[in-house]
Amino acid sequence: MIVLLLHNRYQLPGGEDQVCANEGALLERHGHTVIRYVVHNEAVERMGKLELAMATIWNRNAYSAVRALVRRYRPHVAHVHNTLPLLSPAVYYALRDEGVPVVQTLHNYRLLCPNALFFRQGRVCEDCLGKMPWPALIHRCYRQSSLASAGVCAMLMTHRLLGTWQHTVSRYVALTEFARRKFIQGGLPAGKIEVKPNFVTDMAMQRDGDEGEFFLFVGRLDEAKGVTVLLDAWRQMRMAPPLRIVGDGPLATKVRALCGFCENVSWWGHRPNREVRQWMCRAKALIVPSIVYETFGLTTIEAFCAGLPVIASRHGAVASLLEEKRTGLLFDPGNAQDLIRCVEWLLEHPQQRREMGQAARQEFLAQYTPEANYEALLGIYRRAGALG
Repeated sequence: MIVLLLHNRYQLPGGEDQVCANEGALLERHGHTVIRYVVHNEAVERMGKLELAMATIWNRNAYSAVRALVRRYRPHVAHVHNTLPLLSPAVYYALRDEGVPVVQTLHNYRLLCPNALFFRQGRVCEDCLGKMPWPALIHRCYRQSSLASAGVCAMLMTHRLLGTWQHTVSRYVALTEFARRKFIQGGLPAGKIEVKPNFVTDMAMQRDGDEGEFFLFVGRLDEAKGVTVLLDAWRQMRMAPPLRIVGDGPLATKVRALCGFCENVSWWGHRPNREVRQWMCRAKALIVPSIVYETFGLTTIEAFCAGLPVIASRHGAVASLLEEKRTGLLFDPGNAQDLIRCVEWLLEHPQQRREMGQAARQEFLAQYTPEANYEALLGIYRRAGALG
């Protein structure tokens, strides 16, 4: 099978970039030919604001380039990861005009929410869900810029009116059942949305003992990821257990201050993935206190791979990956006291914590390995109309 991968890379590397690379490599390992059309957001810096806004709606150069690639390689299917802002939805029409079925992975909520997060002013916001995104324009939700928000809102409104999301994409890939329900609620065709999670490679690391040494947070240090909730919980605990915080971001100063106040908290900044996975093998639990919904929880799956239970907010995509008291525990989003309850319960129930870790490992082996992902991906391509 010949697969054309299309992706607009971000200025700062992120999870979507890695998933696109991982899936392409996975297909190649199974003998498929992968053609890549990848653009980078560094080009944005060379464009005027109006030029960028227009290209976000319809990029003529991307349309022509994709048609030329299709005529040269004749792919059996095209898999689109991100189009904003430089590819634009014009690539869907280029593929349709050449008769190539299209699969689109829904890495974020951009088609429903201009800032892609359903998050504004420290809370979940669904003001644009299923509607024309006027609130996002009023609140400058994309990059806190009126013009940039206008460009994204215009793109969404234009292509909703054209029926782009209904008629040019053969199959959508949602990463969790929670995300699938949101996209259906937002107007995407239910019959075209399938659930396929991301995967991680099993690094075959063994847990270093059963008890664990510390709790672990891995992620961007910002309000949306629930770092403030995590800090409040550790400040309020009378005998706080050891906590390691991995990551960087706007709240790094607050994290550093807590480390000075609480000797059991340590901040390690950004660390290589292999080192983080090794720490997961030594931890008691991973804490995922996100206030945003998320679309997936790759760090959660890495924890499952290491046989590590997860404590997560009781909403959104990450919560849908967990089975409470089987692979982890859930607490009310933004509620530091409820997070403390979960931490204390794990400390008081070491046998149940070990059993949850074992169940998490089995969940990983059943659903989140490259082999399971490959079979699911191939099925989606075939149902989209690929003949290779």
